[in-house]
Amino acid sequence: MTIQLYLGDCLDIMRTIPDKSIDAVITDPPYGLDKKWTGGTWFTRGVYKEGVTWDKKVSNELILSLTKYPVCVIWGGNYYELPPARCWLLWDKPNAVPTMGQFEMAWTNLDKPSNKFSHAVNGWKREHPTEKPLALMTWIIKKYTKETDTILDPFMGSGTTGVACVQTGRNFIGIEIDPTYYAIAERRIAEAQQQPRLELA
Repeated sequence: MTIQLYLGDCLDIMRTIPDKSIDAVITDPPYGLDKKWTGGTWFTRGVYKEGVTWDKKVSNELILSLTKYPVCVIWGGNYYELPPARCWLLWDKPNAVPTMGQFEMAWTNLDKPSNKFSHAVNGWKREHPTEKPLALMTWIIKKYTKETDTILDPFMGSGTTGVACVQTGRNFIGIEIDPTYYAIAERRIAEAQQQPRLELA
């Protein structure tokens, strides 16, 4: 298993990665919500305070370029102009507050039935405002990739996809532009490498 982490702009770094070396892209890019974060209770508590500064939508061309890989899962794909999809993934949030989305959607290029995963919006140490549950990312990786696959996350954030890859025996390439979140991801992934791997069903 190999882990490659890059601090920088994913546009620049992805140009150096040979296309056929990537089996899957699983990522959670900015949705472009910007000041829409300010309407809920989590913003007033400070959880989403930084969202108005970094949650700017990236170019649609960049998002479309990710769809060429054999497996592509893009959280917040409903905020971008992507081709019609058969297999949407849903994160159902059974305890979401009224000012929060009751679910989030991921676009995929998979020719499979749509699927959903239920998981509370809290209950873990959150190190990024929009951090996905580790259990959710692990579920996706186990269900839609295989051991020894190489997974790319060009918007790595706090590294949850990388941690899930380590736990399930996948190779991982992570890219993050923010030095603070890059350091968090680097630490979390290094800690995961010191832990026993998950038993795969």
